[in-house]
Amino acid sequence: MKGLENYRFTCLERFLKYVIIDTQSDPHSATNPSTARQKDLGKLLIEELIAIGVTDAELDEYGYVYATIPSTTDKEVPVICFCSHMDTSPDCGGTNVKPIVHNNYQGQDLILPDDPSQIIRKSEHPDLSFQIGNDIITASGTTLLGADNKAGIAEIMDAANFLVTHPEIKHGTIRILFTPDEEVGRGVEKVDLKKLGARFAYTVDGETAGSIENETFSADAALLTITGVSAHPGFAKGKMESAIKIASEIIANLPKDRLSPESTAGKEGFIHPVAIRGAVEEATIEFILRDFDEAELKNHKRLLEAISQEVLEGYPNSAFKLEVKEQYRNMRSILDNYPHAINFAKMAVERAGLTPKLQSIRGGTDGSRLSFMGLPCPNIFAGEHAFHGKHEWIAVQDMQKAVETIINLAVIWEEQSPFAAES
Repeated sequence: MKGLENYRFTCLERFLKYVIIDTQSDPHSATNPSTARQKDLGKLLIEELIAIGVTDAELDEYGYVYATIPSTTDKEVPVICFCSHMDTSPDCGGTNVKPIVHNNYQGQDLILPDDPSQIIRKSEHPDLSFQIGNDIITASGTTLLGADNKAGIAEIMDAANFLVTHPEIKHGTIRILFTPDEEVGRGVEKVDLKKLGARFAYTVDGETAGSIENETFSADAALLTITGVSAHPGFAKGKMESAIKIASEIIANLPKDRLSPESTAGKEGFIHPVAIRGAVEEATIEFILRDFDEAELKNHKRLLEAISQEVLEGYPNSAFKLEVKEQYRNMRSILDNYPHAINFAKMAVERAGLTPKLQSIRGGTDGSRLSFMGLPCPNIFAGEHAFHGKHEWIAVQDMQKAVETIINLAVIWEEQSPFAAES
């Protein structure tokens, strides 16, 4: 890409600033965003966008950041959007993140200094084999890093900086969207698509450099409520039916060699208990159900129901209720109608000097729901690895390749007009 030869990338310095801001979302909060601290990052992003010349940047009441990079072409080009999420997972600590840059990585295991028992082993992270000579960023051993998805934010911000400071690069109108609460399934719950005004979008929230994802799990949340029978423990014989023990028995009866995250890979789905709460009289289990095939997703619900029914047969005075709520659906059914959006992403990756890898996500992105809301939205790599845990890592060089890919995408959409405008 002309202009990138002498460009000083800013994604690293931006990323190191972003990850120290605690933006964990909260699945049990009823507010929007679920945690007010997510707006702390949003405010910083507004300041930075305005500083690089994006004058319409705004943070709305729900914690969404919207901004525009104006068109530099006379062609009619569809408005495209680049999107990443500001929150980090509630599954692992996100307070007092201390990022460490391991320069010139040479294949060694990475011992994290604040807890030396936390070791990122090359044998357990095969992608490290492709990072010899690169600079690896990790946390210090007591928290996650936050590359998911602050790497994507830093990369979009760096690409915006390049495009604004290089107006000679031809591209259509680019919209930027940073969302809260993606990690708790509410990332686009309050997004204003009319205000966004984009025709296509790309989330920048993927793993290995060069990867493009056009398919996600279909996902449901399930809440199992068990009503037991309470009695004084000193006089409980023949009377008490503990909801806690019933819940434990249901979990123990889930398949152990299939249909669990720890026993599945590829296109295999699962039933996963994520939280359990309760007392003798009532207990609840929260599950997530996942599968690429929606028919199989329904089968997972039926199996959970059957296991619960079988266990409750041993507790004649107790009962259960299973409530299932749709979270998101496999975006491939939408994206297959827009093959050029994927093809342009492949071209952008190739121009960055990488081999594109089209693959499926064993998870979801904001793009899953955006696609079904009328905004087709594949996912492109951000370079993040081992997300949601203390072993999360990312390579600076992969981040820079993601910046190049974003810029290339903007240029390719302009080059391909008027075809792209008619799609």
